Amino acid sequence: MTKDQRQWTIRELVLAGELEFGDGYRTKRSELGASGFPILRVAEVLDGKIAPVYSEFVRPEFRSAIRQKIARPGDIVLTTKGTVGRVAVIPAQSAEFSYSPQVCYFRTTGGNRVISRYLYYWLRSDEFRVQAAGLKGQTDMADYLNLADIGSLKVTLPELQSQRSITEILGALDDKISVNERIAETALALAKARIEAVEHAEPMCIGDVADVFDGPHATPQKTTEGPWFLSISSLKGGVLDLAESAHLTEDDFPRWTRRVQPRAGDVLFSYETRLGEAALMPSDVRASLGRRMGLLRPKPGAVRSALLLHAYLSPRFQEEIRRRTVPGATVDRIPLKELSTWPISLPVAGVREQLSAALEALHALIDQMTVENRTLVELRNTLLPQLVTGEIRVKDAVRVVEDIAS
Repeated sequence: MTKDQRQWTIRELVLAGELEFGDGYRTKRSELGASGFPILRVAEVLDGKIAPVYSEFVRPEFRSAIRQKIARPGDIVLTTKGTVGRVAVIPAQSAEFSYSPQVCYFRTTGGNRVISRYLYYWLRSDEFRVQAAGLKGQTDMADYLNLADIGSLKVTLPELQSQRSITEILGALDDKISVNERIAETALALAKARIEAVEHAEPMCIGDVADVFDGPHATPQKTTEGPWFLSISSLKGGVLDLAESAHLTEDDFPRWTRRVQPRAGDVLFSYETRLGEAALMPSDVRASLGRRMGLLRPKPGAVRSALLLHAYLSPRFQEEIRRRTVPGATVDRIPLKELSTWPISLPVAGVREQLSAALEALHALIDQMTVENRTLVELRNTLLPQLVTGEIRVKDAVRVVEDIAS
């Protein structure tokens, strides 16, 4: 810790009037309804942003009971149960909602010891994660943090000007990541629009254009590094989001790729839960399929990868999935043994080649943005703990960021 830094517990910051924090509203069953005031759940808090679905609601007549647990723009949220440690900031234009009890919120009061954005980055630092991991080990629930635990966390706080400088550096990286994400999202939307605009298509059996492979039916011991063990949660409308996947060891990798090892251009899909989701396997990722995941490998000369992906994601094939899904006692599923006989609509010859080239160009742009963001995220995650603890000076970090940007 440098001379301009001091450690404060969360509880001390609250007592000093610098911070408010608490958990969400514990809704009674009688207060829930089909519509009304939405509740933000743990699954809707991702690292760095919220993705609200709003599937649970407090009936309008009970809204007044929620009071300060109503979200405000600028609030920092932390998941405290299940997937512990996801952190996000409530955006300025956010609609009103309530926090669930498994989501903790922090609200700075504009004092002279901590600024909101700095606290957000501290909650994403190794310093926080090490403390939280130790606290989880002292509770009865391995994946749970209570308010007393959180109140005891020690936050390293430099002077306000240093906090502002740190957040400007990390914020610049986050802004560039967001721009790249929007470019990728736009390219993906254009790709989907191109396939939906096709007027002349012909049905073909999946088995005529691609081979079908199944993934493992169990889960390995997950690790923090090594080859990727993909998750069906990583399949996001055509793009593979590795933030939702885990790792496995090099020793385990041969076992979990015995059936098939995904390679660039394979179409990854879910055959149990999240049916209809799919994504392209990128070229620079070494991975095993996860549970409930299969892949389509295009046959040479029959169809190109990007076209097969978007034919799978097209409304016509999504309806085919819904029609042929086998209902189960716990989850519905796609019968993999029958999948090769299913029809999938592809553009007629001539149109097919032109469309394939356009889709591949759009996915090349998506891949470029994804690779660049991976580098930016790695840089941000490297700088974050060093800036928070004072291991690297702000001006040195600025030079590193400028070198990457140039």
